[in-house]
Amino acid sequence: MTEFPEGSVWLVGAGPGDPDLLTRKAERLIASASVIFHDALVGEGVLALARAGTRLVHVGKRSGRHSKAQETIDELIVAAALEGERVVRLKGGDPAIFGRATEELDACRDAGVPVQICPGVTAASAAAASLGASLTLRGLARKLTLVTAHARAGEVLDLDWKALADPDATLAVYMGKAAANDVSSNLIAAGLPGETPVALVENASLPTERHFHTRLDLLPLAARTALGDGPALLLIGRAMGHRQRARAEIAPEEQCA
Repeated sequence: MTEFPEGSVWLVGAGPGDPDLLTRKAERLIASASVIFHDALVGEGVLALARAGTRLVHVGKRSGRHSKAQETIDELIVAAALEGERVVRLKGGDPAIFGRATEELDACRDAGVPVQICPGVTAASAAAASLGASLTLRGLARKLTLVTAHARAGEVLDLDWKALADPDATLAVYMGKAAANDVSSNLIAAGLPGETPVALVENASLPTERHFHTRLDLLPLAARTALGDGPALLLIGRAMGHRQRARAEIAPEEQCA
């Protein structure tokens, strides 16, 4: 495979979980790999695309429990490539969005290992598609901001809340369920109205997906009671209320048609 010679590494976006949302290139790379180092959230349907005999190595993180340190992952990837393997580092979503791609790229480059990125569908896009909503909307949401609410145990979630409390933006908060109370209180304190619409999407794109619509001031309660134990994304902003308003404006006889 000319795009994947022996002794090289690809950081591949596995998307949000549904294997049908993989790019065609990602599918080819997975099928050509001799070893795949994969995250915890990469679904079985995606891993099933690997050819028989491919080594599948779990190196992922979930709910703050790290199976391997990042430095160890870097070393494993480089070592496999130096042994002549075709290495895929399979990451949930897009490798360049909260995927710690820089550390792995630098490790490969420092060791003289050829490395490239294959992008993937990020969770915010998948969640919006499942909701049938647009992340941007003329007149309501002119920009999209992506942040992660992941913080090390005991650390305060340190974000620029004043900048994030923009009524003309959609804010996507990755890994936001556990931090819902901080997200709600800090955004409201920074000036975002409590009635701002919020959509919570758990396990985006998977059969176990759940949706819940609420308001920013009620977000902590919704995050505690409306979702299960899967990873969840928070979509905050007026654009998230547009579809709900549109449905409410449909006449009753049209809704029953």
